[in-house]
Amino acid sequence: MSFLKPLTRTPRSRWTTSTLRTLATEASTTRPARDCTRITPPYAKLVSNLEKVKRVLDNRPLTLSEKILYSHLTNPEEVKPVRGQTYLKLSPDRVAMQDASAQMAILQFMLAGMPTTAVPSSIHCDHLIVGHKGAEQDLVNSIENNKEIFNFLQSAAEKYGMSFWKPGSGIIHQIVLENYAAPGLLMLGTDSHTPNAGGLGAIAIGVGGADAVDAMANIPWELKAPEVIGIKLTGKLNGWTSPKDVILHLAGKLTVRGGTGHIIEYFGPGIDTLSCSGMGTICNMGAEVGATTSLFPFVNSMSSYLHATGRGPVAEAARQHANFLRADEGAHYDKVIEVNLSDLEPHINGPFTPDLATPLSKFAEVVKKNGWKDEVKVGLIGSCTNSSYEDMDRVTSLAKQAVEKGIKSKAGFFITPGSEQIRATIERDGQTGVLEQVGGVVLANACGPCIGQWTRDDLNDKEENAILTSFNRNFKNRNDGNATTMNFLTSPELVTAMSLSGKLTFNPLTDPLIDASGNEFMLQPPYGDNLPQNGFIPGNLSYTPPDISQPNPAIQINVDPKSTRLQVLEPFGPGPVGEFENLQVMLKVKGKCTTDHISAAGPWLKYKGHLENIAHNTLNGALNADNEQVNVVKNVFTGKEGAIHEVGREYQALGKPWIVVTDHNYGEGSAREHAALQMRYLGCPLILARSFARIHQTNLKKQGVLPLTFADPADWEKMHGGDVIESTEGVADLVAGRPGKNDTPEGGEILLNVRRPDGEKYVIKALHTMSKDQVEWFRKGSALNAARG
Repeated sequence: MSFLKPLTRTPRSRWTTSTLRTLATEASTTRPARDCTRITPPYAKLVSNLEKVKRVLDNRPLTLSEKILYSHLTNPEEVKPVRGQTYLKLSPDRVAMQDASAQMAILQFMLAGMPTTAVPSSIHCDHLIVGHKGAEQDLVNSIENNKEIFNFLQSAAEKYGMSFWKPGSGIIHQIVLENYAAPGLLMLGTDSHTPNAGGLGAIAIGVGGADAVDAMANIPWELKAPEVIGIKLTGKLNGWTSPKDVILHLAGKLTVRGGTGHIIEYFGPGIDTLSCSGMGTICNMGAEVGATTSLFPFVNSMSSYLHATGRGPVAEAARQHANFLRADEGAHYDKVIEVNLSDLEPHINGPFTPDLATPLSKFAEVVKKNGWKDEVKVGLIGSCTNSSYEDMDRVTSLAKQAVEKGIKSKAGFFITPGSEQIRATIERDGQTGVLEQVGGVVLANACGPCIGQWTRDDLNDKEENAILTSFNRNFKNRNDGNATTMNFLTSPELVTAMSLSGKLTFNPLTDPLIDASGNEFMLQPPYGDNLPQNGFIPGNLSYTPPDISQPNPAIQINVDPKSTRLQVLEPFGPGPVGEFENLQVMLKVKGKCTTDHISAAGPWLKYKGHLENIAHNTLNGALNADNEQVNVVKNVFTGKEGAIHEVGREYQALGKPWIVVTDHNYGEGSAREHAALQMRYLGCPLILARSFARIHQTNLKKQGVLPLTFADPADWEKMHGGDVIESTEGVADLVAGRPGKNDTPEGGEILLNVRRPDGEKYVIKALHTMSKDQVEWFRKGSALNAARG
């Protein structure tokens, strides 16, 4: 099966070397309308459902988040939602899966025994493409190296009637924004940056594969009713400030935990000044503060974008239900933060965490204070966060100035278009040519370096270096496998300007560049069109599925039992029938432990469909609090040290269940459910944390692992590897459905009776947040087991 077709090249260009525009404009042309039947939300039904819920709520004013969620309740008459307490049973409209996470989702869906998916679903090949030499060669190489996976996913898509977006089509979130997102939609995506679709007024939530399977199998999807943070935007962005700076600034205020259990909802007069793709950028990176999702109300720029992407009927249907697609007057937010866009300064966040926010005016001082080398090694623009036409047009306005002054980027410079539509359109309009003239290398329409799919030739092993990216995440080791690479997150405009200078301390507002003649010049602020003046062109249509994909039950899905990439799943065994006994504390984790630390991406992505093989990377980035070493634990039965996955397998072979004690926000970052699957597979039935990230906590529950939090976070200090939980108190009541000690609407209490190696005993009070359905998953051994009966 061949996925690659020759790229269609078009010569028309408006970014010639003699062309420099001075005014950004909104596009006036649109693509012909497509068949929008399956992508238009059922507004009449949603409004009707919402009326039933509002009667139960005494017609109180609702936020937009509440309106969309409550209108998707499976049984709207049966529940009175309370934010932060009620578990909602929802019926999503759509599912989207990227190729790395789709493998496990499909393997689980196959066990459901259904002939097709209950809701429109799509698979997007974007994570398995490695960035190295440039788009064409990288795509050829990646298809060859991953053909077994791509063939498996395409066969599954054809069998079950899913839309299959081939390698080269683009990044899942840009494809969704261009084709599927719609105001009022409720969508699940197997990637943490699914909220990107909130830029088109959708509630789009990142989930693990098991959650996606619920929606595809017509099982009501469960979510605890989120609280709502309101972000009031006033003023208007200007100069060097971009939409990216809104969320970079908010990440600094909210931190990586501040949005947990909340939806971030934007309102205020400033929203009318933003483009649709700019709002997508803001919503995309809301994942970095732990938010369930982020969204904007329906505004004119969304309508313009829908028309420009051939979805005029969706825009008109949304206009007819405009009142439904905005918050009610007087709606209450649990917290309100005001941001004046006119006063907002460009920001740079990092390194190693996305919430370390520094205004540009103070960044040079931070560089000097920390003793970092004043060099930008590589600049990278693109990723699902910033790869729109608007982004590419604005950075081209800067590159054009450099070309006219005879200079090129002093740093390595890589560009990732978000989709084939973006790639083709910026090639036609000339942005690609200008970016290449300044030294840029255009990579494939895929995630590439953002997700760790990057082969670097410019770096000595473990060399400390700084990269500037327009990405959304910057954990250690993430982009290139080098723990000393410092990834600073910023706007594509600042990435471009600082790459031209080659200096980490460069501030384009105050510092000059040197032209080819040795003269100083200042970069003028970036500008660009929100949408292409001549409309989008689709590019290579061979990457694109039909508007409606029909299932074909005759398709056979074969998994080679000798494959190292794919492995048919075996159901997990049932959960406990009573209290736990003799749980070995194998590891106490210190500090940040993201899903990258628990189940790394990069070279491990090739094993995403093979649970046994990918389990070899379990917690290989975790820092052991007891010995200050990464991925080193002691087997208390042999006295020998080993990697975490090795000792886990040894305990499992001895029939010794083990647990992990973790720090705050455990499981932050990606939606990858492998971080939960691997723990369960290796024999870990319980995780005890100071706090959890939302998606990962749900993923653990889905796989039959009990996530508990310390009632007193300070008790984390008491526990250590080698301790043994001799018994629990409360688990038996939980699995039997009996009221437990000190139960509340949010959950209940579990006591852990612990013994140290020296015989000393102590008690830890822990809390669970298990709903009735989640208890059934735990009792049966997994959500999938429970669904199968």
